[in-house]
Amino acid sequence: MPRGRNHGYSPDPDQAAGPWRGDVADGVAAWTRQARRSTRDRDEVPPPEDPAAAGPEADPESVGRKILLDALTGQARSRRELADKLAKKDVPDDLATQLLDRFTEVGLVDDEAFARSWIASRQPGKGLARRALAHELRRKGVDDETAREALDEIDPADEEQAARVLVRKKLRSLSRVDDTTATRRLVGMLARKGYGAGTAYAVVRDELGAAGRESPEA
Repeated sequence: MPRGRNHGYSPDPDQAAGPWRGDVADGVAAWTRQARRSTRDRDEVPPPEDPAAAGPEADPESVGRKILLDALTGQARSRRELADKLAKKDVPDDLATQLLDRFTEVGLVDDEAFARSWIASRQPGKGLARRALAHELRRKGVDDETAREALDEIDPADEEQAARVLVRKKLRSLSRVDDTTATRRLVGMLARKGYGAGTAYAVVRDELGAAGRESPEA
């Protein structure tokens, strides 16, 4: 190649000794990749942190208040659920108690109202009986006395009707099984929903009879 064509470029002897020695195309490609990596590494170095831009540290009370308000947006929660959320965000226990007391004073935290709301959504919606609802409320952190007062407001007739709705719906998928098997499955379903054996067998017997089927004696 004529000397005038290299425009003063003189390859590095070390690079020239690489695996692509003598192959100009491979040499240029390797040099280009090395340059790109160097530029990328330089670009990825984060700039020094600006203390002024970071701003002051958030006030713990404001942080805790926001956690509670966010948790209560669109959904009622028990006091213990809210306390657990504050604990997970490392809000100090004494501050958490103060915030929860304040929210209780203004009516934003109310376990009695929460229990009634929970029952109103779960009893007709899921067909749950008192025993299952009591278990759920206990898991939510509602104390037994508060839960009992709310559960006592359930009309027994509404509870029985919810059981009948569950049985009628389940019966549609049991048309091909014998009556004994259907009875066992229906009673088992009601038991899982919190209904006692007496209520479960009575409802299943009535609904099987209404469907022209027979239930074996309990």
